Formats: sequence, C-alpha cells, structure tokens
Amino acid sequence: MGKFINRTNELKMLKKQYEQSEAAFVVIYGRRRIGKSRLIQEFVKDKKCISFLATEENEQENRNTFKSKVAGVLDNPLLKNAHIDRWEPIFDVIADACDTEKERLIVVLDEFQYLGKANTAFPSILMSIWDEKLKNKNIMLILCGSLINMMSAQVLNYDSPLYGRRTAQKKLQQIPFKHYHEFLPDLSMEEQIERYAVTGGVPKYIELFHDNGDIYEAIRDNILDSSSFLFEEPEFLLRKEVSEVGSYFSILKVIAAGNHKLGNISTVLNIKQSGLSKYLSILCDLDILERQVPITEENPEKSKKGLYFIKDNFIRFWFQFVFPYRDMLESGQDEFVIQKLKKSFIENHVSYVYEDICREKVWDINGKNMMFNRVGRWWNKDTEIDIVAYDSMGEDILFGECKYSQNPKGIEVLADLKQKSHEVIWNNDRRKEYF
Repeated sequence: MGKFINRTNELKMLKKQYEQSEAAFVVIYGRRRIGKSRLIQEFVKDKKCISFLATEENEQENRNTFKSKVAGVLDNPLLKNAHIDRWEPIFDVIADACDTEKERLIVVLDEFQYLGKANTAFPSILMSIWDEKLKNKNIMLILCGSLINMMSAQVLNYDSPLYGRRTAQKKLQQIPFKHYHEFLPDLSMEEQIERYAVTGGVPKYIELFHDNGDIYEAIRDNILDSSSFLFEEPEFLLRKEVSEVGSYFSILKVIAAGNHKLGNISTVLNIKQSGLSKYLSILCDLDILERQVPITEENPEKSKKGLYFIKDNFIRFWFQFVFPYRDMLESGQDEFVIQKLKKSFIENHVSYVYEDICREKVWDINGKNMMFNRVGRWWNKDTEIDIVAYDSMGEDILFGECKYSQNPKGIEVLADLKQKSHEVIWNNDRRKEYF
C-alpha cells in the first residue's frame, strides 16, 4: 500500500460525521485512482467496520459476498450459512448489531454504482432500508464510487430515491502540487514539476513514477510501452463513463492541439456549437475539461470569452504525445516518439502546467500585505496575463508572470507585465497594485 498523503480536510469531515450523535450517511466519489478507497481505509483503520467492494458481477453474487463480509465482521454463523435472496435480512443483522455494539459501526459500500447497475431498483431498496432500519441507529454508512455519472444518477441527483438522505458528501480532487514532494521527497523542484506535468495529483500515477530517475525513461516505461499500465488509461476512463467514446476523443484531441474557443472546436470538428454543449458539459463534470473565463468577468457563466482547456495533466499529456502516435507505439517504434517528446515536452506542456502550479502557489501569500479571494488568468483580444489575483470586495490586485525556462529573465519581464496590467479594467481609480 502506498503512502497516505494530505487529505486532511477529508479526514476531518469523516471524523466529524463519525462523532455526531445521529446516524451518518456519507457519499464519497471521484474519478478512478484518485485515492477514495485509500482515504476510507485510513479513516476506518482503528474502527469497527464492514467494508464491501462491489463488482460488476450480478446482484446475487454481490449480495452473497456482502452477506459473508457482514457475518465475518459481526461473528454471525447463522447469517453466514443462510440462503438469502433479499438485501433486507442482511441489514436487519447490521441494525441489530448497532444496538449491541459499544462503538459506532461503519458500513462501507465501495464502487456502489455497480450495485445500481446490477439492479436499477437498488437505490430504492437502500432508501427503504435506511428509512426503516438504519437512520435511528448508531451507524455510519459510506457510499463510495468512481463512476461520476452513475453516482450522480443513483445517489446525488434530485430524482434519485436516495436524494436528501446523505448527511455529507465529498468529491475527491487530485492532490495539490504543494504536497507532491511528500510522495517523492528525493526529487529536486524541477523534477517534481516535470513529473507532476505528467501524473497530475493522481496518487496511483505518482507511485508508478517513483523508481524512475529520468523523466523520459519513466514516460517510456509507464505510458509509451503499449503493454504498460497507462497506455490506454484515458480510453478506459471514458469508456466507463460515456457511451460515445469516439466523439469525446475527437473533442479532446482538437483541444489538445490548441483549439480552445468553442467556435474553433466546432469548425475543426464540423459540428454545430449547440451540438457540442452536451459533450463539453459532461467532460467538465468528469473533471477532464474546464471552461475558463478572464478572472475579472462578473458573470462567468454568461461570458462569451470562455475557453476550454484539458484540466487533467495526464490526459492533456496523453492527447498531445500518445494519442497521435498510437499506431507507431503499438508497433514498437517508441524511440521516434521519445525524440519528438524531448523537443517539445518542456515548451509545449510543462511550461503550461507550471502556470497552474504558480496560480496554486499564489494562495500561500494571501493575507501577507494584501488580500484577495479570486485567482486566475486574464486575457483580452491582444493581451494575456498569467496570474491576476484580486479582492472582489476590496482594492488589492496582484499581477504575475510565469516563466519556465533555463535562461535567465531580465527586468523587462516586469516592465512588460506592468504595461499589460493597464488593460485590466477593475477598480482602476482606487486599486492597490502588486507585481
């Protein structure tokens, strides 16, 4: 089992739910390999817990496995040997145990979406079980899932039978860069940045890159090799979430090639803009894409300046350097791809991820001589500023420029930034500027 890093706020939320007097119903979800199960393992390691991992087997197989788990943890030989074709008797045993156990009982249903996939009525069954058997017991029920669309449909959406039952929910995000060194403490800052540009903050990906000294060898071993763990990862991720994988791949390929405006994406794909909305919205919900507007826009949702970017570092890397060369890689010609990679990896990929890292870092200086509550990029037709941070309720505004290069940068970068700042229309008559 790999290191457990960060997740302080998530553990605090779970602890609060565990310690409350009434029954707790917690939903944890997020993309595959983000560390959901590891978070739960860390939380329950010193607690009484029935942990069940659902599979894509049929409902009866899942129910039998769950029954055995419950019987084992609660030391109930009658349940273990019973033939049961309904869920309710198993939860009756759990409800009874809550009355006799001295400490709170935790029940984890991991990969919950597979239970609803095996039987579409399962969310309704669980709703009845919760309302009639569990909600007044000393229990903490945790539903965990990695298929975001299914978890939303089965648990979170308004029309789900389970809507309104949860007492807390958390969509797990990637580990921020500031914790990256805790995974790989022996790496220099430069090495951390270059690895983060490929793995992002996905713990499983980071662990794969642990033993490789050279970034290009790590990429060759873990991504470019057609038999490697990550070679087909984006396709696997999307195939689990959506039905028209080819359409989504086409969109991501076009955005990875530098087309960020909706109009440009539409033109390249020869699809009407209205026909793209559903796909773009789903990719944003999956945390694969993000729509950015200049940070000073008052109404981001209505802004016509929105641009689409691939949010996930690994998927951005994959569509730039793997997807266009899949045929070559599958025939073993990885040396050609490595050479292409070495020529443009830093300039066309790492330098942009570095901007994200800098924007994240800016939050660390908040409150130190200045105050701000919004951080992001700013642009107009002719000008772009990498970092603009400001206090929407005050007067402080910060402008920043990010350069990832081996060449020293002169004072002209600052002079240029100051000149560009004049184009940002925000509290121009009474703002305090920082650079």
